[in-house]
Amino acid sequence: MRTPDLYNETHQSRTAPPTSYEGLLGDSIERAYAQGIHDLEGLVKYLNDAGPSGPNGQRWTEQSFQQEMARLGA
Repeated sequence: MRTPDLYNETHQSRTAPPTSYEGLLGDSIERAYAQGIHDLEGLVKYLNDAGPSGPNGQRWTEQSFQQEMARLGA
């Protein structure tokens, strides 16, 4: 018996569709990567310039970005 090929489903670990905020944040991170920004400091600067704002409308910091990514990934 042949074992089926394994593959990942898009959003396979999600329990709900992304929120508008998650979509905006993901799009902004993708745009930063497309511009060659791959370091945390540069990404935080990009998010502060381009948006969306950090949690509670605050400016992003390296710490708040890491905390938000941990929260969203939980």
